Amino acid sequence: MARVLAVLYGILCYVLFFGTFLYAVAFVGNYQIDGIVPKTIDSGAAGPLVPSIVIDLVLMGIFGLQHSIMARPGFKAAWTRVVPQSIERSTYVLFSNLALILLYWQWRPLTQAIWVAGNPVVHDVLVGVFFAGWVIVLLSSFMIDHFELFGLRQVFHHMRGHAPPSMAFRMVAFYRIVRHPIMLGFIIAFWATPAMTLGHLLFAAVTTLYILVALHFEERDLVAGLGQDYVQYRSRVRMIVPLPK
Repeated sequence: MARVLAVLYGILCYVLFFGTFLYAVAFVGNYQIDGIVPKTIDSGAAGPLVPSIVIDLVLMGIFGLQHSIMARPGFKAAWTRVVPQSIERSTYVLFSNLALILLYWQWRPLTQAIWVAGNPVVHDVLVGVFFAGWVIVLLSSFMIDHFELFGLRQVFHHMRGHAPPSMAFRMVAFYRIVRHPIMLGFIIAFWATPAMTLGHLLFAAVTTLYILVALHFEERDLVAGLGQDYVQYRSRVRMIVPLPK
């Protein structure tokens, strides 16, 4: 029964993730849909400038701290004394989703225009690049192990009585060009917009800075987990910029 409950829990966390991911596309892209996407990054009336900036920074800080602290090996070692190993990743995904939902709910729009693409061709190109960024994110997750990344594989292994999958080094497709194509996809999606507002700029700049800082810690963990294979890979392939070394 405990194994069945773990599988159900993992599935629920994954479904919540996928809904949160799709909402993120609409939220950042300003695709407001009544009853489905009630709020986007620029929707609603703008409030006082400084309090709005502070609230938005706090919301992004909550997500950043949760996302980074819970991913560290030291935290995982302590956390799995409380949470079973089989659902540790699903629980991480759950907390990430809750932090994002809080951000969507409490985000304060800052609607001052930074740039607006008046040319229809430029507008369409930026929209295309925006969606290409999200496609890169999703495809990149499948190029490694999408279902392990979001906790499903662990609960199904546990259901069958198998040991959890070990970390393995794989250099496939996009990962031959950059070491972190998922993060590259996010950066592209956050910056490619035909109408950049102050709030969107704040979101893009802070999340990009967070990604660059977080990757420093992730790389350290990858070297510790994968050893010389990753050290050699890092010497050949750039971290985020798709240019040859």
